[in-house]
Amino acid sequence: MRHYEIVLLIHPDQSEQVPAMLERYKGVVTAGGGKIHRVEDWGRRQMAYLIQKLAKAHYLCINIECSAEVLAELETGFRFNDAVLRHLTVKKDEAETAPSVMMKVVDREESRKAAQSQSEAPARA
Repeated sequence: MRHYEIVLLIHPDQSEQVPAMLERYKGVVTAGGGKIHRVEDWGRRQMAYLIQKLAKAHYLCINIECSAEVLAELETGFRFNDAVLRHLTVKKDEAETAPSVMMKVVDREESRKAAQSQSEAPARA
């Protein structure tokens, strides 16, 4: 079995469907005898250019270990799912379990927003 990193761009109107989609894709991998090493939800982010007249998309990153047949089944699912705007699959040498650089940026942004909202709350009272 090989290691893969898959990045998905999901239609922003389908953001609430992301957990269900993720569970379905996880089920395909585990049913095929594969393993899921890392799942990161990067949230809704600005894209570099418009895709289908959309400026934002919901980003997901999944690191898996699976066979070529399971990967082909996943990619077919991505291709025929209208909510998936783009997908990219990259073959990796080994499993990646540490948080990605992008996830560290997302965590930093969330902590900054939380600190900002806490500092504004006493000022409003």
